[in-house]
Amino acid sequence: MNDCCLKIAVPNKGRLSEETISLFERAGLTVDKSERQLYATTQDGNYTLIFVRTQDIPNFVGDGVTDLGITGQDVISECDVNVEEILQLGFGSCKMIVAIKEDSPVNNVNELPDNVKVATSFPTVAKKYFEKMGKKVHITQVCGATEITPKLGLADVIVDITSSGSTLKTNNLKIIGEIMRSQAVIIARPGLKEQEAGRLESFIRLIKSALDAEEKKYLMANIPKAALNEIKNIIPGLKSPTVIGLLDNEDEVAIHVVVNKKTIYDNIDRLKQLGATGILIMTVDQMIP
Repeated sequence: MNDCCLKIAVPNKGRLSEETISLFERAGLTVDKSERQLYATTQDGNYTLIFVRTQDIPNFVGDGVTDLGITGQDVISECDVNVEEILQLGFGSCKMIVAIKEDSPVNNVNELPDNVKVATSFPTVAKKYFEKMGKKVHITQVCGATEITPKLGLADVIVDITSSGSTLKTNNLKIIGEIMRSQAVIIARPGLKEQEAGRLESFIRLIKSALDAEEKKYLMANIPKAALNEIKNIIPGLKSPTVIGLLDNEDEVAIHVVVNKKTIYDNIDRLKQLGATGILIMTVDQMIP
């Protein structure tokens, strides 16, 4: 492992791991998957990825074992360590909730009696939450399958994370409170911003270039010159469309423009109405301002 590299703790398995590696690849930070065991260095030689459990990443970063880490905000809150959140990544979204049996007359946390039994994988967060709500509870820490504990009589209430809520419904549970919303984020060890400002800025720029590109498409089309002013109002692009003359046609020009992915097909319909031909749409890998 190269000591000159920025060391980054990343999830070693699961959906969060897959999305993290995909983001790195889109940012041009590829690793040789055949060499992935405990760690791997990106092909540019500037970053070493260390593959660990998602739950352990805040401690790796907080203790200075790694410079950076990628994990969920829910995990960071549970670990309660000194790290700095640098950038939200927009994936791994979920919310931490309080849930109870569907047939319970209780519909919100304020209605809970004292001394209920709470099962959770997030005992630190749960303890702080119920203390803030002024509720005395008995917390039991479990590792996975939290939603089944009310059926087994282990708990009256659960604190867990959910994305769609389907698992809660399957287990006849209803949400009576929301503790926090979470997504994957980049965190840094204390002092990294001051000690490695240049290298940190370069890394964040690469990651942001890939994140920004996810919402964009690159559009090219031939259009009549007479429609240029109207086209600029339809698709202004980052600043304005790039216009290129055509070799054998003085009445038309080619435009190149980056547009929002969500509006791309509306843009195409309006371009066609103005006489556009030869429309091409391509993905954008990175956008560096």
